[in-house]
Amino acid sequence: MAQTNYRLCVILILHFQNTMKKGSPAQVVTIVADFDRTLTKYIHKGHVCATCHYVLEEGSLPELYKEKARTLRDTYFPIETNPKLSVEEKIPKMIEWWTKSHGLLETCEISRDSIQHCVSSSTAKLRDGCSWFFDELKKYEVPVLIFSAGIGDIIEEVIKQQSTMHDNMHIVSNYMKFNEKGQMTGFQNAIIHVYNKNENAIHDSAYFQNIEHKTSMILMGDSLGDLHMADGAEVDHKLKIGFLNTRVEESLELYKKKYDIVLVEDETLDVPNNLLRSILER
Repeated sequence: MAQTNYRLCVILILHFQNTMKKGSPAQVVTIVADFDRTLTKYIHKGHVCATCHYVLEEGSLPELYKEKARTLRDTYFPIETNPKLSVEEKIPKMIEWWTKSHGLLETCEISRDSIQHCVSSSTAKLRDGCSWFFDELKKYEVPVLIFSAGIGDIIEEVIKQQSTMHDNMHIVSNYMKFNEKGQMTGFQNAIIHVYNKNENAIHDSAYFQNIEHKTSMILMGDSLGDLHMADGAEVDHKLKIGFLNTRVEESLELYKKKYDIVLVEDETLDVPNNLLRSILER
């Protein structure tokens, strides 16, 4: 079910089309998308799908890790999705969650090879239509930024196993650090959690400098924190698509105020794909 500001969407699509009369899609349009529960499903065949961190929890890691990881999720996920708490109230709790979660992973002797197996046996699923989405954006050489508070190594593996990782796609996420034996020793950079996607340290990459020159953007996310993924990118037109997967009754009105289109309990990319057809295949 889509909750849409139709008038604004029509205006933005017309802006996108008019802008592209001045140049190719690659020159004027960019896509910025979250990964977990935005490009991936929340529910598949009646079962909740794995996020990046949960992929490892489903895998062959020690039972003690799984128990502690479940306890962390049960403690902090309700805080993340609570519409009655402000972002400022949530941030310290998200830092606690990611710090504890990453510290826990560092005790598990994860290898590069085990990541591939964990993904192949996991319940993580790209949304229906995601391969068409990636392929179409590659066809027109539209740059795609996947900006995630998950684990970059897992994201890459999910895309490679279930679709195609094209060269127009760039991932900003929490990447693992490995030693010469291929054993995970920690994480490479500062933590990216769901509510710090607007921090300057994260946006100081060459990719963000590149997208500053685009005039139109489609931003896709499933949390209010995702709205800030492209802060600092000065584009003329931005269309914001939100996926609302949980606590729908409590959160819908707030999401409708923040996103131009809100997709409720929709496990496909049908709406974004139809938008792309109207914009790119003109």
